[in-house]
Amino acid sequence: MIVGVPKEIKEQENRVAITPAGVDALVRAGHKVVVEANAGMGAGFSDEEYSALGAEILPEASRVWKQADMIIKVKEPLKSEYKYFREGLIIFTYLHLAAEEELTKALVDSGTIAIAYETVQNPDRSLPLLTPMSEVAGRMAVQQGSIYLEKTRGGKGLLIDGVPGVPPAHVVVVGAGIVGTGAIRRAIGLGARVTVLDININRLRYLGEVFMGRLETLYSNNYNLTQAVKTADLVVGAVLIPGAKAPKLVTEEMVKQMEPGSVLVDVAIDQGGCMETTYPTTHADPIFVKHDVIHYAVANIPGAVPRTSTLALTNVTLPYAIRIANKGWRQALIDEEPLRKGANVLEGKIVYKSVAEAFDMTYTPVEEVLGI
Repeated sequence: MIVGVPKEIKEQENRVAITPAGVDALVRAGHKVVVEANAGMGAGFSDEEYSALGAEILPEASRVWKQADMIIKVKEPLKSEYKYFREGLIIFTYLHLAAEEELTKALVDSGTIAIAYETVQNPDRSLPLLTPMSEVAGRMAVQQGSIYLEKTRGGKGLLIDGVPGVPPAHVVVVGAGIVGTGAIRRAIGLGARVTVLDININRLRYLGEVFMGRLETLYSNNYNLTQAVKTADLVVGAVLIPGAKAPKLVTEEMVKQMEPGSVLVDVAIDQGGCMETTYPTTHADPIFVKHDVIHYAVANIPGAVPRTSTLALTNVTLPYAIRIANKGWRQALIDEEPLRKGANVLEGKIVYKSVAEAFDMTYTPVEEVLGI
């Protein structure tokens, strides 16, 4: 199979879908890899490193898309890339289709095979290809949020861990999954007062034990969330429903009750956001102010640390990419249930229920398309 790696074109996206070591593994498995020139530069990987391990470097994205049987990316294709879609082409990347109606329709109309990293799911419900980026995003959410608490950035003028005799900032984390845990770890490590809300009592119990009493846990309901947000200096939205739009848990009324200069970081913005007042921002223009509260809603937070993110992403995506290349997409999906859950659009049909429901479009079970 010919595997193509185009350069990411989303604004300020410096990650790349695969490392030179990943190219080496694909080539050793008997496949050809074509990489767009300078695709890895933002993450610190040169064309020479890729070519030394067997990749062919192509000067234009169009040639990569045209030659490849499977395109592997980091972020969802943008509108300028839709013209490359074609019947039978495999696209393996983060897609977040429940928040991307135009992209969904373009994939359906073209007959492209779209397999999403974020919905590949193990039997224990863990999301192996989303986990490393969620870990990065959770840590980065607190790191960036603490910066915007500075008065020179428009914030309340708080040091996140305070000093002797002065209380630390209050960080509220909404959601106790991988993103939330990353945020909690960074916030506690920095010395903040931290509260987490979730509906999973067992998860709250586990985190309470892991952080040995340094974490306040609350059952997530409207009352508790309203009270927590009201007293928060920094709120991290870390809610995820795999493949579906995020629920709007932090309401505009809650935001209005926050003190001026407080900060919201909506990590769920890739899936539509879990805060009523947020909309997607970029690394070039990361914040906006509404109701005197700073909103940070960058849709590709891990892109700020592309070296770390690319290495972590390749570690988990490469084994799946090799199996798709070895078996072909159809047999790979038949053989592996976790990968089958990653299928979002196959041969003009939406095969992920939450995506179809988001746009009131026809849903076809993946098993029906595969004949199993």
